[in-house]
Amino acid sequence: MDPENLPVINNYLDTNEPVSSGARVSRMHFYDNQRKVDYVLAYHYRKRGAHPSQGLPGQSLAIVSNGETGKEPPAGGSQDIELGRLDALEEERREQRDEFEHNLMEAGLELEKDLESKSQGSIFVRIHAPWQVLAREAEFLKIKVPTKKKMYEIKSEGCIAKKFNEILQKLSSPLKPRVPEHSNNKMKNLSYPFSREKMYLYNIQDKDTFFDNATRSRIVHEILKRTACSRANNTMGINSLIANNIYEAAYPLHDGEYDSPGDDMNDRKLLYQEWARYGVFYKFQPIDLIRKYFGEKIGLYFAWLGLYTSFLIPSSVIGVIVFLYGCATIEEDIPSKEMCDQQNAFTMCPLCDKSCDYWNLSSACGTARASHLFDNPATVFFSIFMALWATMFLENWKRLQMRLGYFWDLTGIEEEEERAQEHSRPEYETKVREKMLKQSDKSVVQKLGTNMTESEDEDDDEDKLSWRDRFPGYLINFVSILFMIALTFSIVFAVIVYRITVAAALSLNKDTRSNVRVTVTATAVIINLVVILILDEIYGAVAKWLTKIEVPKTEQTFEERLILKAFLLKFVNAYSPIFYVAFFKGRFVGRPGSYVYVFNDYRMEECAPGGCLMELCIQLSIIMLGKQLIQNNIFEIGVPKLKKLFRKLKDETEPGETDSAHSKHSEQWDRDYSLEPYTGLTPEYMEMIIQFGFVTLFVASFPLAPVFALLNNVIEVRLDAKKFVTELRRPDAVRTKDIGIWFDILSGIGKFSVISNAFVIAVTSDFIPRLVYQYAYSHNGTLHGFVNHTLSFFNVSQLKEGTQPENSQFDEEVQFCRFKDYREPPWAPNPYEFSKQYWSVLSARLAFVIIFQNLVMFLSVLVDWMIPDIPTDISDQIKKEKGLLVDFFLKEEHEKLKLMDEPAPSRQGGAHHSRRSRAASSAPSSRSQPGSIASSGSQHTNV
Repeated sequence: MDPENLPVINNYLDTNEPVSSGARVSRMHFYDNQRKVDYVLAYHYRKRGAHPSQGLPGQSLAIVSNGETGKEPPAGGSQDIELGRLDALEEERREQRDEFEHNLMEAGLELEKDLESKSQGSIFVRIHAPWQVLAREAEFLKIKVPTKKKMYEIKSEGCIAKKFNEILQKLSSPLKPRVPEHSNNKMKNLSYPFSREKMYLYNIQDKDTFFDNATRSRIVHEILKRTACSRANNTMGINSLIANNIYEAAYPLHDGEYDSPGDDMNDRKLLYQEWARYGVFYKFQPIDLIRKYFGEKIGLYFAWLGLYTSFLIPSSVIGVIVFLYGCATIEEDIPSKEMCDQQNAFTMCPLCDKSCDYWNLSSACGTARASHLFDNPATVFFSIFMALWATMFLENWKRLQMRLGYFWDLTGIEEEEERAQEHSRPEYETKVREKMLKQSDKSVVQKLGTNMTESEDEDDDEDKLSWRDRFPGYLINFVSILFMIALTFSIVFAVIVYRITVAAALSLNKDTRSNVRVTVTATAVIINLVVILILDEIYGAVAKWLTKIEVPKTEQTFEERLILKAFLLKFVNAYSPIFYVAFFKGRFVGRPGSYVYVFNDYRMEECAPGGCLMELCIQLSIIMLGKQLIQNNIFEIGVPKLKKLFRKLKDETEPGETDSAHSKHSEQWDRDYSLEPYTGLTPEYMEMIIQFGFVTLFVASFPLAPVFALLNNVIEVRLDAKKFVTELRRPDAVRTKDIGIWFDILSGIGKFSVISNAFVIAVTSDFIPRLVYQYAYSHNGTLHGFVNHTLSFFNVSQLKEGTQPENSQFDEEVQFCRFKDYREPPWAPNPYEFSKQYWSVLSARLAFVIIFQNLVMFLSVLVDWMIPDIPTDISDQIKKEKGLLVDFFLKEEHEKLKLMDEPAPSRQGGAHHSRRSRAASSAPSSRSQPGSIASSGSQHTNV
């Protein structure tokens, strides 16, 4: 007996035989194998006193349809037991669920749910949207759908460009994924917002497949968001019910299994085979299929990530060339040769008090040679290139965004984004309700002595939060953010103290004295890395908590404020140790005889003899690589697997969750429920934005940063893809035209990178001192004598008492020692004052910063001007598409009028004419459905 034809009694399927799960054709449909499951609601129930119900024999399903609403289950389902506190709460939640599901059916949706046949367990409410509801909501939401007009080609202007594109297509054919949506990237459907009055415009061959699964679930989700529940204090939408624990989850279904055996193919399986596996890392991403399956918001993220990764290829090549140039010219570098020449015998001043001896500059030969790999003239060129690279990347992203927006019919969705702003967050509604309850008694008293206008004004003020209501949250945010930034700086200072004290302690031992700098640098960087990783997780949670305290009204406002807070905290956390090494280390040391001390005993640390650039390179590389490797391998791979294992063990041990008579583990909604919930794209974007900062902000000190970023991103794309396809519940399809506030953050980092690289080259490296010496002080225009020029003299007899080296190993008595600075010699009229060379170098450094910044900014503006935001072929096609749309409308209207003017017998004679008349008459029948909405805005389009 077909379950669809069984009588419905009190919303429960009454049959003596249980519904056979073996007869199921698809796990994506109701048990009648006809109605598709468009959305699933899940909740955990508990019977009164955990007493199992005495259900009728063979009961397995509750079928809820438009014709049967609001009826109670059969009598005898449970015994009357005195309600406890938990029982009363569960009963209240059950009533709220019943009302909400009743309201969903009033909106035209069809529901199917399991029987609560056990003492407790999880129940799934399957939702199906019939054609009448889909048509009504598609018209209301102005969803663009393809017309009967066949796909037309996007023609590229110019024969040379067309020929070049054809050659490029042939060369890149092995890299293309084998998916249908990727092959027609030059073809586009003529789309028009859906209208029930113009059904004859669309090629509706099958109503069940006319709207794809993502669109169907988006329509149902819109209904779920605007459906109210009066029993839950007039709570609006499914998000509020989930926040109040009335439902546990709400999600659309995946399109079957990604690893199912056989040749049956679905979009999820296709995405897994051609995109979400590490074995296809060399292939392009099927962006159109990603957008079709996950929606425009996620599609834009992966398009942005793909463009960013591809742009890292040329920067990686140039970075490797710059590094190889440093390797090739290391033997020709005169300053490093002079430092390594033992005949010069520059006797340097002690690096610490008492325990440190004088030392020869030639002992730092290895550091000097290594510094040349990253401190050479090619670094300046690379910094300019990377600043222009960032500008070109952002400009090309704007162009790609416009192209995708055109192909995905995202033009003119501003009204849709404004409509999304109408849905308030559950927390905001709760705060408003609490405010109104607090002021209710006061309002009643005031209304007795005021007129109706004043009362209405007061009501308007009560149904929203004013700045007075938000002020405590803003104050806590301001104080907390300042505290966490101060905490970050305090930790950086603590690491500095660690370096100073450990260096002093190791210098006391003869065995460890030779490796002091290497040991201190390595351990301090590892400590910084561990602290950054820990604080990253803490700051992410704190930023979310602070944003909740602010109580933003909408989800978009909440997301933007959360992003700004998290980015600010993580930016300071990730880059503050690097900023210290780049711009502050070695600047406040003092000089021999007048050193700066910490805690009166420890001297401030100095840069290595070759400068701080090498240490900056080590710091940047270890933090960048460690952050990427640990976060990718532990946080993004290991933690989700542990969560999945923990949830699986919990489900196996929790009572009432398993049922041998009716195994639910084969159903798609049960499989999806066991997956991780989708929490948004903020963590994915944040990780890439921080990496973008590593690549651009300090690239002058580490030209290989783009290479490591490229290697990481090749894995990251497939890692994120696998997570979305296999480990997460299917997210709701969200339409958006851009990546939002992330573009502004990228643009700000790009501009700030120009300034930071200018100061790295001018202040941290020796590029400017070398230029000044070569063109102002050198006798022959070369760098011979540069090292001697940068070292000042100090009379050792002027060392403070108690700081002289003990047991010096130098054979002859040392009268003068050298230190790196531009100061007058002891025999000068003003000994140890800054020399003329110091002021010359400082002036040159400031001049370089100004020239470099203005030059790069000018070139960036020039690149921005030369690359238009909208591609020429797209802007031309937008104009042509309007003409095609008008011609198509006129043709279809003419045929419709022609059919209506023909005599009735003639219309019945031809199959073609009868098909036309049925298509034209289907709109009035769909408008006759209850609750339908006719949108006047559907008479035109914004292409």
